[in-house]
Amino acid sequence: MAGLNLRACEFMPALVNCYFVRKRVTVPRKRRIAPGAGLKRSRRRVAFSRKSEVNVTKRDKAAGEWFARLVALQARLRSPNGCPWDREQTHASLRKYLIEEAYEVLDAMDSSDARKFASELGDLLLQVVFHANIAESEGRFGIGDVIEAVYTKMVRRHPHVFGDVVAKTPGAVLKNWEQIKAAERAAEKNEKPEKSRAKKAAKRESILADVPRSMPAVLEAYQLTRRASRIGFDWENLEGVLDKLEEERRELLATLPGGHATSEHTDARAHAARLTPEVEEEVGDLLFAGVNVARFVGIDPEIALKKANRKFKHRFQWMEAAAAREDHHLADVSRERMEELWNESKAAE
Repeated sequence: MAGLNLRACEFMPALVNCYFVRKRVTVPRKRRIAPGAGLKRSRRRVAFSRKSEVNVTKRDKAAGEWFARLVALQARLRSPNGCPWDREQTHASLRKYLIEEAYEVLDAMDSSDARKFASELGDLLLQVVFHANIAESEGRFGIGDVIEAVYTKMVRRHPHVFGDVVAKTPGAVLKNWEQIKAAERAAEKNEKPEKSRAKKAAKRESILADVPRSMPAVLEAYQLTRRASRIGFDWENLEGVLDKLEEERRELLATLPGGHATSEHTDARAHAARLTPEVEEEVGDLLFAGVNVARFVGIDPEIALKKANRKFKHRFQWMEAAAAREDHHLADVSRERMEELWNESKAAE
């Protein structure tokens, strides 16, 4: 290994001027990837117009120094003389940690604990550095490419700040954003200009094309409808969304014999007989409409549902504790008493 003075521009090539980190850190030679691969490309100066320049403060430079150390630290952990666990990780093996860290950030955000929030954001940032390091070792891209990509993307998608486009409202900004993304997707496919308007329209990429199908269903529904709403495909008011919710409720009841369903715990055979594809479809439509209600009033349904889950868990555990104080298991308490305990748990909040 060799001692190396790390420069911030190696990791943040698009951030105006480079500066040197005074502290020497050790970086394994192995972290250098093949010529022509991502890191070499990321080190070249990126050309931006004067309008795209940003002011890098002392605070930013201090953050850049710590970031450079973090990158070097992760490279050290995955070096031959580093950590066996870190070395054996792959993109696939880290997937669960990426998701877990994201949810832990949300929990920390709700806690109002600034120190915990900062710590969990750091854990999430480490996942980005970790994945970039793995990709770099495979000769695919480095952390510089990651930062350069998001930097140039943010400049490109804010022409009302760094260009001559006018967007005076958040709605106008979002509409421009989707149009720019659509143009980017078309460019990635190397589309050639079409003389025929019909052919061009047929080839045009959908604004919903890059919503990942691997997303949790609630989040996917939110993203799909949010993007559609940005180009004007939406209800005019909340009453229209609630009317749709009521419509879906009626359609669900219409698919059930007698207009009602039995619990799987009270009549398992009758319950199973009613699990038809039509019922599943209508339940899905009802849930989809519920997501639209949240989106329309400006609430993230995933976050709202997470909070509802925590509230239910808190109240149910309160019921269990109350039943235990009466020398009972909650499962042995009558339904009527359960309802009473539920109302008591709500009053106790």
